[in-house]
Amino acid sequence: MSNKNISFYESVNLNFDRAAKFVDLPKGLVEQIKVCNAVYQMKFPVKVGNQIKVIEAYRVQHSHHRLPTKGGIRYSIHVDQDEVMALAALMTYKCAIVDVPFGGAKGGVKISPFKYTDRQLESITRRYTTELIRKNFIGPGIDVPAPDYGTGAREMAWILDTYLTFKNGELDFAGCVTGKPVSQNGIRGRAEATGRGVYYGLREAVSFEDDMKKLGLETGMAGKTMVIQGLGNVGSHAGLISQKEGDAKIIAVSEYEGAIYSEKGIDMEKLLKFRKETGSIVGYPGTTTLAHRDAALELECDILVPAALENVITKENAHKIKAKIIGEAANGPISFDAEEILIKNGILVIPDMYINAGGVTVSYFEWLKNLSHMRFGRIEKRFNQNTYNSLVNVVEKLTGKTIGERERRMVTRGADEIDLVRSGLEETMVEAYQQIRLVRKRKKRINDLRSAAFVSALNKVGNDYLNLGVFP
Repeated sequence: MSNKNISFYESVNLNFDRAAKFVDLPKGLVEQIKVCNAVYQMKFPVKVGNQIKVIEAYRVQHSHHRLPTKGGIRYSIHVDQDEVMALAALMTYKCAIVDVPFGGAKGGVKISPFKYTDRQLESITRRYTTELIRKNFIGPGIDVPAPDYGTGAREMAWILDTYLTFKNGELDFAGCVTGKPVSQNGIRGRAEATGRGVYYGLREAVSFEDDMKKLGLETGMAGKTMVIQGLGNVGSHAGLISQKEGDAKIIAVSEYEGAIYSEKGIDMEKLLKFRKETGSIVGYPGTTTLAHRDAALELECDILVPAALENVITKENAHKIKAKIIGEAANGPISFDAEEILIKNGILVIPDMYINAGGVTVSYFEWLKNLSHMRFGRIEKRFNQNTYNSLVNVVEKLTGKTIGERERRMVTRGADEIDLVRSGLEETMVEAYQQIRLVRKRKKRINDLRSAAFVSALNKVGNDYLNLGVFP
């Protein structure tokens, strides 16, 4: 192996090749699954102040084994074709792992969003959407974008509005993009979805006594020490939910402005409030500032959650990692050669293509909502509530005991949209982890979860190709 660090795209393909040895699919089919089906590179002019700037952007559709294709749009100065291709490939495997019926896609715009005004970002977003429409790279049955690094609900609303301008009267227009504001055909629970999925994935992983015994850990999330690298949407929600619902102990947090540590634990809710007020996590009361932001990665802890960008753990620093479990909340935070070191050191790596699939899972729910033109729970909520209320009345009558008003409300409430979304996400993450773990147990030569996840994904995608008449 050369001294040069492996790129993100190379890592994805090397992981693919390692897992492909364990699947019984024709060689040509395996190659078809691996390659990107369509790559669209574009350059378009946008007026920025008194200047005309040429913006470089991409949309990659990795696999058409199922339609529409699905994947986020990233705004970053580091965007290039290889990165977008790698992310699109991961989306194919991710969707297959969690049984979401999409092909993988990804988009990227090569800008630093912090250097543009809101008005300029809107112009760039609308022009990018126009380019996608012109080439038939967007539509509820064709290709459905979503938020990613540097984008959010606001940008998705601009995409929706631009699409509607061109496709006025299209019945299912709202399904052309997900991650929209709730008030504009979005879905409750989408913003927290990836972080919540990380929590569900970690909780499931630590529930198996045999697996935890190998790591010297007890089962359950309660009391487990956690380090979070990246405090964006994914990292903040993963930390908040792990702490609030799992009783995990957050001992360190790293962001671009620095890293902080506290042996006693950090209150995530208060930290986020502090950062909003001061613009930094550095100086949060009761914490020590680490020498450099990457030092948090090397702290001794039970669970490390890299939730920022790719390739933060490489062969250069992999031997310094002391976590017992790594949950890849970001896409590709561990390079291929780094993972070999981590596995050798007995660290359990829960791969990105599984553990950060909460976003695309809830995007799938949003897409279904858009196609049905009705929010979840609208039909059944009151019926269920009335049924439960009647049951409570019967219990009171039979027992002669009265149930308090607070307990009655808790027992008889019908499910809201967010309850159903969270329930569906939990079921998806639990079922997918069990599938991956089963593959690893059955394939004796597989000693890591990533290869097991790839095998699970490749078998599903390959069966689609073989069984659905894709080949003439």
